[in-house]
Amino acid sequence: MSSASTVLDPRFPIGKFHYTEPPSAEQRVQWRKRHIDTLAEMPIKFRHAVDDLTEAQLDTPYRENGWTVRQLIHHIPDSHMNAYVRFKMALTEPDPLIKTYEEQLWAELSDSRETPTEVSLVMLRALHTRWVVLLRALSDDDFAKNYVHPQLGAVPLEKALALYSWHCLHHTAHVTELRKKMGW
Repeated sequence: MSSASTVLDPRFPIGKFHYTEPPSAEQRVQWRKRHIDTLAEMPIKFRHAVDDLTEAQLDTPYRENGWTVRQLIHHIPDSHMNAYVRFKMALTEPDPLIKTYEEQLWAELSDSRETPTEVSLVMLRALHTRWVVLLRALSDDDFAKNYVHPQLGAVPLEKALALYSWHCLHHTAHVTELRKKMGW
């Protein structure tokens, strides 16, 4: 299986999240820019990935026992709203303890199953616009600030940036890989 488009694990079409700090200050600047650019581009790239899907296609799970594309569209702004608030808390409070949420249960709520997808796509664009403005203004000291996750411990904003950049690519790939598989 040498094809670059072969997905071995449909849960992780781009691989699992892996964090490695950039070794030099110059590399760190480019690394942050790349991740912030991913967040800036995500609403457009994701909209393109889900554009023109029919209602039946939106209600198709992206993998066996996975969410539907519709649930996925609503999950991303749910997740990124939480992340945005976590960033703001870390920037304004010393090592705030964040609250987790049950994303699986959120995806089962009526707003994730019944709201028109356009609502979440517009929300995602607006949210990312604000988040990127915030991120582009952060200093090295700001990126070193932490929030405290109940299971993971201290999470520096620099690592959180990498995580949510990966999250953008991860879920966009869920849709693009499903489209390839289904011939959409």
